Amino acid sequence: MHTAVPTNCTSAEDRALRESATRELLEARSRATDPGERQRLLERVAELNLEIARGIAQRFRGRGVEDDDLEQVACLGLMKAVRNYRVDDGVPFIGYAVPTIRGEVKRYFRDCSWTVRIPRRLQELQGKIAGALPQLEQELGREPTLEEIAAKVGAEVDEVTQAEGARGCFTVLSLDRPAGHGDHDLALADVIADPEDPQLHRFEATEMLSPLLTELDARDREILELRFVENWKQADIGHKLGISQMQVSRLLTRILTGLRTQLQPTGAAA
Repeated sequence: MHTAVPTNCTSAEDRALRESATRELLEARSRATDPGERQRLLERVAELNLEIARGIAQRFRGRGVEDDDLEQVACLGLMKAVRNYRVDDGVPFIGYAVPTIRGEVKRYFRDCSWTVRIPRRLQELQGKIAGALPQLEQELGREPTLEEIAAKVGAEVDEVTQAEGARGCFTVLSLDRPAGHGDHDLALADVIADPEDPQLHRFEATEMLSPLLTELDARDREILELRFVENWKQADIGHKLGISQMQVSRLLTRILTGLRTQLQPTGAAA
């Protein structure tokens, strides 16, 4: 490819160019028979779309998992998308990659992360307290006070209080276990809220739609912009374009149905 392909896309044109280059590479990979060449093309596709994985990882930050771990899991999801994507399905790569990466990150939270993440200093302090308590109890013949524990481990009383308050945060509960007595038909995952991040949805919509919007003709793009960006009513759009409100409604239905069909992932992770 002679045209430089952007890896940090700031416009719909950039995303469309990246999508086109991605498809060319994937088509070349599907034709290649040499394992080394197939691996090189796979890595090139991953490099080209790394921004997508990083963007999804960024929107899951602040939920108790280290940023580096999140990005690594998102990149694994990207590699899975590259390996499993089928060019002949007719789905844009971005339409397959985004739900695949998101699914990989969600599975990581589901299977591997702690219920609560506490600072490392408190983790280490909990270890010291656990080692000091038996000795203190033996020496004092009673349960030690927070002040006595703090003096023994060389910490402030407030730190000991925080460490003791966080005790038990390392316990990982299976999301498949029953939620409680009498809830035999419900798993824990069924009763834990899973709020969706609206920023993540907007990011996904932008990434997935941009390459497709550039393929629409000028009138279709104008109709979408007037309706969903400018918030015009269908009657006003029709007046501007010299057509009836019914025609605008039919055009919108056709445009949205076409976009929805192109974005429908085949076999992607949810």
